[in-house]
Amino acid sequence: MEIRQLEYFVAVVEDGNFTRAAARVHVTQPGVSAQIRRLERELGYELLDRSGRTVRPTAVGEALLPHAKAALDAVRNARLAVDQVAGLLRGRVHVGMVTVVASLDVPGMLAEFQADHPAVEIALRQGGTDDLVDALKDGELDMAFLGMAGEPPSFLRTEVIRADPLVAVLRADDELAGRDALLLKELAGRQLISLPTDSGTRHRLDTSLATAGIDAPVAFSASDPQVLVDMAARGSGVAILPRGAVRPAGAELRLIPFRDPELHGRLYLAWPDDRTIDPAAQAVIQHALDRIQDRSTT
Repeated sequence: MEIRQLEYFVAVVEDGNFTRAAARVHVTQPGVSAQIRRLERELGYELLDRSGRTVRPTAVGEALLPHAKAALDAVRNARLAVDQVAGLLRGRVHVGMVTVVASLDVPGMLAEFQADHPAVEIALRQGGTDDLVDALKDGELDMAFLGMAGEPPSFLRTEVIRADPLVAVLRADDELAGRDALLLKELAGRQLISLPTDSGTRHRLDTSLATAGIDAPVAFSASDPQVLVDMAARGSGVAILPRGAVRPAGAELRLIPFRDPELHGRLYLAWPDDRTIDPAAQAVIQHALDRIQDRSTT
């Protein structure tokens, strides 16, 4: 019995599929199947029921599963113990990021960490807030930079890294362009453009529009704030975005804040509160918090 066989077995059970499990452990699907067959021959029992669309453990497989997980945890902890004594960080850290935190230069922050710890592989994934929160909950991510309008889920530990007011981005020749600040109701009847519905910004905008009974439909959405800014410059509508997501605008555009107090969001660094974080992930989280603190005091 080999550790890799137990690793492949656990991956197939958790993913319910040989192909997804193979991608997860970075081995070909035939290689995963062959190793699990070898394990079954050694034990003398079938461990997986392959008859349905989803692969499920047999009764013997169910009995083996907790012991296989315990063995993998023991090996992982042994490696961590050795690395800690040697002062070496290693492993893979999965980081999520919503597009609107681009102004924080998250890739640069992570590259700086990786340069100091070359044995740590960092996998960066972009997506909407809802998608990233689900990935944190399912254990697919170790940490994520999230934009949220309300309170974060209770299963996450979070640090607020920036409070970000929403702004209206509109053309300089717009009749409202000379205003110092706007009320959302002043955009009634206008065509709006904003981030997708799974973003904290869009959730805050839609909620505020509905609460105030304002008819201002979002006619165009995109996950890249710069695309929305370009659409506003073309006269396609008024873009509603977090201030930190908008690069300095050219002469053809104006960025105007809102007087409405609820039109703001927060950017969080979040990580799961319900499972043990390995030293590599802990180190990346601390590095991010330190760099964000350094920037806020300069």
